[in-house]
Amino acid sequence: MTFKTLLYQQNGPIGILTINRPQALNALNEQVLQELKSFADQIRSDRNIRVLIITGSGEKAFVAGADIKAMQEMTPSDAETFSIAAQTAFNAIEELPFAVIAAVNGFALGGGCELALSCDIILASGKAKFGLPEVTLGLLPCFGGTQRLPRAIGLYKAKEMVFSGEFYSAEACKDFGFVNHVFAPEELMNEAQKLAETIAAKGPVAVSKAKQSLNTGFELHITDGLKQEASLFGELFTTEDHHEGIGAFIEKRNPNFKGN
Repeated sequence: MTFKTLLYQQNGPIGILTINRPQALNALNEQVLQELKSFADQIRSDRNIRVLIITGSGEKAFVAGADIKAMQEMTPSDAETFSIAAQTAFNAIEELPFAVIAAVNGFALGGGCELALSCDIILASGKAKFGLPEVTLGLLPCFGGTQRLPRAIGLYKAKEMVFSGEFYSAEACKDFGFVNHVFAPEELMNEAQKLAETIAAKGPVAVSKAKQSLNTGFELHITDGLKQEASLFGELFTTEDHHEGIGAFIEKRNPNFKGN
């Protein structure tokens, strides 16, 4: 896969995607969003990938928001189309059938914060800053922030973040509940790799079904969510991996999951 604004490398079952516009602090423009959607569409069926890490190029920013200059001449219709394009790209990331880790190495503002929220797990550098500052521009978060953030941290804390437009430290966001862990900057990618390796060693179909149950069940009444959980649990008994996992446990050996 070759892109102009993204870099991708694969190490065994772990992929690393880097947003690569360091001269613009990795800001999201139409091309980045199109390439993110294309990337997700291409990788979702790759059964060799078990975990994806997303990070930003350079030391300053994960993604410092949308490209504000590109917004200057937008009409209302253009703006709505831009919002939908970003939402579509981030939905494609969120719906990938394997774990996605955001390794937030710097500013994650506006669209950058919203991209991180579309990932399954957020790891952050101690230097990282998060925020949804769109109201300072007379706008609102439109790449999913008003929807994913309250689901992650609750409505009232989300309102504070959105209405104030303030920047928050990685430690504060860990306290809020949407950053999982904070590491020294030089340790961030090593720690992301270690967590990815831990997840990749588990049953990939099981991780995929668990992700489906968590993500979709969160939107369901608990009765329906429990029905879905039981159904997905039953589906796993059709896989070779479940035989391997149970057999390895009984035989006291490490499992060798194949993803089928």
